[in-house]
Formats: sequence, C-alpha cells, structure tokens
Amino acid sequence: MWNELAQQYGTPCYVYDKKLIEKNWTAFFHTFESIPHQICYAVKANSNLAVLQVLAKLGSGFDIVSGGELARVLKAGGDPKKIVFSGVGKQDHEILSALKAGIGCFNVESQFELGQINQLAKSVGMVAPIALRINPDIPIKSHRYIATGLKENKFGIPIEEALFLYLYAKNLPHLSIVGIACHLGSQIQDAEPYLIALKKLLGLVDELAKKNIRITQCDIGGGYSVKYHDEQSFDLHKLGKVILPEFKNRNLKLLVEPGRAIVADSGVLLTKVISTKVQSGKNFVIVDAAMNDLIRPALYEAYHDIVPCNKRKGEEKEYDVVGPVCETGDFLGHHRKLCVEKNDLLMIMNTGAYGFVMSSNYNSRPRCAEVMVDGEKSYLVRARETLENLWENEICLPE
Repeated sequence: MWNELAQQYGTPCYVYDKKLIEKNWTAFFHTFESIPHQICYAVKANSNLAVLQVLAKLGSGFDIVSGGELARVLKAGGDPKKIVFSGVGKQDHEILSALKAGIGCFNVESQFELGQINQLAKSVGMVAPIALRINPDIPIKSHRYIATGLKENKFGIPIEEALFLYLYAKNLPHLSIVGIACHLGSQIQDAEPYLIALKKLLGLVDELAKKNIRITQCDIGGGYSVKYHDEQSFDLHKLGKVILPEFKNRNLKLLVEPGRAIVADSGVLLTKVISTKVQSGKNFVIVDAAMNDLIRPALYEAYHDIVPCNKRKGEEKEYDVVGPVCETGDFLGHHRKLCVEKNDLLMIMNTGAYGFVMSSNYNSRPRCAEVMVDGEKSYLVRARETLENLWENEICLPE
C-alpha cells in the first residue's frame, strides 16, 4: 500500500488512518460514558479539515486556541456549542467571532481577559459563557516546553487567586460563569496528576458554591501520553477508575481535551531516500523530508521510529537520518539501524500530531500533501503546495 500511496501522491507525504482516529476518540468517549461528559478534541494537534470532519461526525467537541481554528471547526461541521476557546492571547476579533458563532465556553486566563470578554460581549448585546483556567502548580515529567501547569508558566490563573476572580466575574453583567478548567501539559504518562488537579478544582467548586457561584462543568484538559519510543502508553482505564468516583453525587459535566492521543499514532510521514553519505566514519541517510516538514526532532529532541516500507536483505548500518534543509539541526532521527539505498521509501511513525500543523516553507520548500486512508480507499485531503504557492501572497516592488 505504501508504495502505491507514494507513487500516487508523491513524497514527502503525511498519511492518516481514518479508522484509527475514530477508534482512539471512541476509547475516550467510552471511558467516561457513565457520567455526563464531552470529549473536546484539541485542534492544535492536527487541524486538517478532513480530520476535524471525521471527529465532528462522531459528535466530538473541540478545544481551540485561535480564530483560525474556530473557522476550521465550523467549516468542518463542528457544533459551536461544543467548542471551548483556550489560550492566553485571545484577540478582540477572535473573541467576537466566537461570540457570534455561539461557542460553549471561553476558558479565561486572566483578570484582564475577563474584562475584555465582558466589554466585547456588551458591544454585541450578548452574555459570554466562561470558565477560569486554573494553574494548579503540579509538576509533570515532560519536556519543559510542553509543561503548562506550573506557576512559572504563562498559562492559567494561580489557584490562590481564583476565588477573588470568580467573585469579580460574577459582578460583570455580560459574563455567565459555567465552569472551571485546567491543563497540566503534554505527554503525561500517569493518571495521578489528573486526580491531584481534579481534587484541587473540586475543592474550589465547593468553596464557590458557598458564595452562590454554581459550576456546571469541570474541564481537566488533555496531555495524555502516546508511545513514541520508550515512554509509557497512557492507561485510559486507570484514568477512568480514579476520575469517575470524584463525580459521584455531583451535578457536574466532565470535559477532557485529548489531541495527540487521538491522532498521533494515526499518522505516518512517507519520505524517500535521496542518497547515503559517509563522512569521517559517520553514516547519513539523506531523505526528501526535512525539519520544515517535521520539526519535532529539532525542536524537542523528539524521537520517532523510522521504518523501511520494504525491508532489504543485507547488513544494517547505523545512520543519522537527515533532510536537505541547510541547518545542522535538520535531522529526523539519530543512530538508526537501517539497510537502505537510493529511492527506498521510509515511514516516520506517529506523526499524526504536531507534524503538518507545525510545518513551514523554510528554505522555500513547498509544504507536503496530506492523505487520509479509509480501509482500501485513499483520499487527498490537502494538495501538495506548488512553487507558485510560495509567493502567491507576496508583492514585488514597482519597477
């Protein structure tokens, strides 16, 4: 199949498995089906319209962080009432678009933002549903760039300030308090941090009830780990086992925001070997994918398995797999055992999340195609960019 896809759509090329996306989302849905809940897919992980369309048809909600993501979800048929809008830097035009679309909730990150949303809602004669995103200051074992629940991070409201800000929000006439939220970070491998955070949130919910502020939904965020190399796969069953009892006898709706956990393992990046090179005793495989196509290894030192589509007979050597971009940091994998030749096809695994969405045109390289497979069928869901696409929005100076 892989050779046929590469021949039809070219390389490099992202390929997503529709059935696996559906399976992963459904696993989250069933984990919490005994209580009122909503799965809000984190759009930033993979915002391709076809991916969003698949999830919208399942009944998914969506966690967005920009006006562009809002527009994508609506274009793909997502229900605006199931959208939560997160992020520290919501701009006025984005907030107005979300208000007019009728989204379910704004996850608010500061006192300034409470005033901002109140004023904008007033300007259009509306009342905005809001939750405060609490920063519970809980450390996780993860790369420092993807930890978001510590007091030194830019995200959320310190839990010590939350009561004051809820009381402040209560007195703003164009806000309606509906929820409480938090997000701890990414690649969290155990359920325990979620339980610790939830207990802190529920303690605050009880405190708010004494002040006649009724919370109806509790958002515990995302960050559920996937296995790239030697990480531990997240145990959804264990998460349900520790989280569900906390909602007993509470009239609260649970929201969760998985992104990576739904799409990461659904995607591969197909790439073709351009050449091999030996330099100072070190072996390189140079492929047609590069850091502009998949920046995670360069940005996070992230590991992705690299697998030949057709395994050759012969001696494997240790290679660094690198791309054509003019940067020493342009690598896709170090110290990989491979037996390859020119034009061989490789799969870079688990690239369905934070792959294409973080790609760029660096070195004036057109972004690659995206394809979705559904059983034996395949569909082009984003055309490969042309050279003309690189400058279509640029304007030369007059002669």
